[in-house]
Amino acid sequence: MIAVHPNILEKDGVKEFAILPYKEFLKIKEELEDYEDLKLLRQAKIEEANSPTVSFDEAKTILNKNWANKSNLADRKKRGD
Repeated sequence: MIAVHPNILEKDGVKEFAILPYKEFLKIKEELEDYEDLKLLRQAKIEEANSPTVSFDEAKTILNKNWANKSNLADRKKRGD
């Protein structure tokens, strides 16, 4: 839990504003942004739950093949093939 030290301003005896030290404000803002990111991540996981997957080793193999193909193409272009 974040410790907050607000100063409450009243207008006509009714609480109107809470003023926070700037560092506390930034911490709360960061926590809210992290929470929003977490909600988006959870939603994406739900949406992608049934999507096909690739293991890490398979992904490395695919990327290495693509990298090799691009490197070979660049070499051929340099040689004018």
